[in-house]
Amino acid sequence: MSRSELLEQPEREAELLAGIARRVLDRAASRGAEQAEVGASSSLNREAGVRLGEVEVLEEARDRGVRVTVYCRGCSGTASTGDLRPEIIDQTVDRALAIARHTQPDAAAGLAEAELMADDVPDLDLWYPRDVSMETLIERACAVEAAGRGADARITNSEGASVSAEASVSVYANSHGFVGSNRGTRYAQSCILIAGDESGMQRDYDWDARRRFDQLAAPDVTGREAARRTVRRLGARRIPTGRFPVLFVPEVARGLIGHLIGAVSGGQLYRRASFLLDAVGQQVLPEWASLIEAPRQPGGPASSAFDGDGVATRESALVADGQLLRYVLSTYSARRLGLTTTANAGGVRNMRLSGGQRSHEQLLEELGRGLIVTEVMGQGVNLVTGDYSRGAAGFWVENGEIAWPVEEITIAGQLRDMLANLRAAGTDHDERRSLQVPSLLVAEMTVAGQEA
Repeated sequence: MSRSELLEQPEREAELLAGIARRVLDRAASRGAEQAEVGASSSLNREAGVRLGEVEVLEEARDRGVRVTVYCRGCSGTASTGDLRPEIIDQTVDRALAIARHTQPDAAAGLAEAELMADDVPDLDLWYPRDVSMETLIERACAVEAAGRGADARITNSEGASVSAEASVSVYANSHGFVGSNRGTRYAQSCILIAGDESGMQRDYDWDARRRFDQLAAPDVTGREAARRTVRRLGARRIPTGRFPVLFVPEVARGLIGHLIGAVSGGQLYRRASFLLDAVGQQVLPEWASLIEAPRQPGGPASSAFDGDGVATRESALVADGQLLRYVLSTYSARRLGLTTTANAGGVRNMRLSGGQRSHEQLLEELGRGLIVTEVMGQGVNLVTGDYSRGAAGFWVENGEIAWPVEEITIAGQLRDMLANLRAAGTDHDERRSLQVPSLLVAEMTVAGQEA
């Protein structure tokens, strides 16, 4: 099937993938599998990248794949292939069965219960196909970069701009008789620039991603924002070591909440490797904060009517009024813990932190004297102990106003304390991602800069 055919007739591609899935399940059953599941996908992607006005990257990919898991007497085996010829599909099933014969039994393995399967798969407004030509992508990438390079005389170089268009169709099926399909489109653009003056050189970027091509930010908006972010970092310096309030911008605050979600996810919990073991019912955020998952949100960045196990998704709170109500569980991890799946095989979908009421100006006023963090570096996060220590860059604030850019510092704290003692949150959610978090003001952290 050509690119235009998939974009215009996604139903035909879904029918083809569903037919392959049925073949897989029939083959597995005939060869002795007690249960089986299969994921089949088809995607199209185009990307153009330019640097200093010259084309550097042109990519067009047409990918198809099948992943099979079989279950026999408590043992499981998985195999995959990108070749969809019938004989290769059959060989892939046979490889999965051979693997299962050499694995140890696992009481938690197997499909989710049949009654948990999604019995309705509504249209979630995720499909906006457009056959964007490579020429259009190149032209747009050049426009993004040109707008950024021309926005300020201090922009001295570029690491390039890129624009991409992707469309995908997928099917999940299992031996309960469940067959569900998803389809979605995604368009993205980004720009990375370099600025320089007598103080040195700095780099920064901007990006956007949408379901619809015509909803992407205008090229000059992304380019100029990349320039603004880059130039504002010039003249960065270090600050004295001490304990200060810290304001995380949405891009970085998302990571903080991501650590919370990771700590209450099944894999960390059944391995007893989380600082939030047995925390259901406990206060993990301030009383004004809640985390609500809306997996069936129309047009959402991660919307789906079913999870990776075929289990029906539904809106539910992870945290309400600061209190942890549940964990984040797939079928397997739930069984390991003696609990019930929360339909989170594959992760959380459209999780949003609510309760923030402050504007950017109000957050700065409440911060008073302290640090805004716009970038973190390094891997200094320990989900077992909750210890948090990362390199950072951002801006120093005095009397509620940004004073100067900051670099080469380290911020440190304890995640449980940081999350439970959030002082305030903004209303500036980044809605382009599955985890939607606004700016977050942490009451106090250790900031290591130069010695006082």
